[in-house]
Amino acid sequence: MKWGAVFLLLCGLMGAATAQDGQQRARSASKGLIGQPGPAATLTSIDGQRIDLATLYGKQPVYLKFWASWCVPCNQQAPGFEKIYEQYGKRIAVVSVNAGYSETNADVRAFIAKYKLRMPTVIDDGSLAAKLNLRVTPQHIVIDSSGRIVHVGHLDDQELHAVLERVATTKPAAGSIALTPQATAPASFKVGDLVTDISIKTLSGKTITPAAGKPRALVFFSPWCESYLRETRPATSAACERVRIESEKMARDHAAEWVAIASPLWTSRADLAAYAKEKHTSIPLALDEDGAIFRAFGVRDIPVIVMLDAQGRVSKVLSQP
Repeated sequence: MKWGAVFLLLCGLMGAATAQDGQQRARSASKGLIGQPGPAATLTSIDGQRIDLATLYGKQPVYLKFWASWCVPCNQQAPGFEKIYEQYGKRIAVVSVNAGYSETNADVRAFIAKYKLRMPTVIDDGSLAAKLNLRVTPQHIVIDSSGRIVHVGHLDDQELHAVLERVATTKPAAGSIALTPQATAPASFKVGDLVTDISIKTLSGKTITPAAGKPRALVFFSPWCESYLRETRPATSAACERVRIESEKMARDHAAEWVAIASPLWTSRADLAAYAKEKHTSIPLALDEDGAIFRAFGVRDIPVIVMLDAQGRVSKVLSQP
């Protein structure tokens, strides 16, 4: 076999393995969601269109697709996503949801233009992701016309298309479902704010609270940043590596207690433990299981360092690159 053929074969195997991993993570994310009411959320598209999901339930199905412009399978699925909209857009409310993680408005608009996407697109602030247990990109959420979640997946496969066809041709059941009232998104901590009601549990089981008589440094990151974003976001990848190295150095002087907090997107506790072993990290690592700590500090990009003083007030926020 020639080297070119070997390379293509290996790439195919790697792609299949990644797709399988993504589907498994989506399946895990679906636990507790299937059969539950869709989220009560009012979204605003990047073009100013208001989308009140609760008003759609009982009238038509809803298809929410989370994606990121730096995500390889998201780019691979984008042309098919537009075809789905062309086929079902009049029978299903199709909404494109950018995960809003390490993105800019320009990145989102460039992705839309590249693939000529015509469905409404919203940029999530993390609250919708929390309600729908976002763990991968892309992540598909299909809600039937009665307002219940019937599918959570990662692949643009036969199962997804069968579900879309079923909900598009099924009339809503009689009666209404009880929706959880939409909560007001809490304001994020800013410089000078006293941090309260936050506790961070590290992989080793230690619980860290901001006000403990010692300055703290919180590093917000993802363990795949350095490797996965090397091609699609080289500046971000380099910044993640630089922050990791510099943080390890600064943590050695013991002037502040450091902890690195990972987003749950594409990250499990096992992934984080593997990262710690690979990088030989000495800084304690924590997984923000539901993204609540990221939201509390308004972190939507990586890497970010939040410095807290000995009283637990935010003293500085450092963004990279």
